[in-house]
Amino acid sequence: MSRPETTPDPIRKETLGLLARAPSGRLAQLLPELPEHDLLRAPEIGTVMVRGRAGGTGAPFNLGEKTVTRASVRLPSGMVGHGYVQGRDKGHALRAALIDAMAQQDAEGVEERILAPLRDEEVARRKAIATQAAATRVEFFTLVRGEDE
Repeated sequence: MSRPETTPDPIRKETLGLLARAPSGRLAQLLPELPEHDLLRAPEIGTVMVRGRAGGTGAPFNLGEKTVTRASVRLPSGMVGHGYVQGRDKGHALRAALIDAMAQQDAEGVEERILAPLRDEEVARRKAIATQAAATRVEFFTLVRGEDE
């Protein structure tokens, strides 16, 4: 039996990435009580192979393994959610999966309560890192001497 073709949902993809990058403690603050759910895949720890490319365009090579945790849940409404996070935090993966499922049935509510604050905090973190990096930037210039002309 062949799998049905699916078109990737860019909003869901962005949401899953945001949940994976969010600090685990912050997800626990935003979703302190876990809603009723069935575990389709209990949080489990595994590894994935990270691949790289020399110069970003060269031939791919295996860089090494990375620890990840994944979970899948089903809400009573039938919505299924998945969570994949770096590291060994089972609670983080479970909350990410729950929020993914919740966002599919109440997108506006989840956006307002959980995703918007996470997005704003991520923008602030990235801005702070960029500001810190800009403070260490060195500009080089060359003086032209008359004899070099």
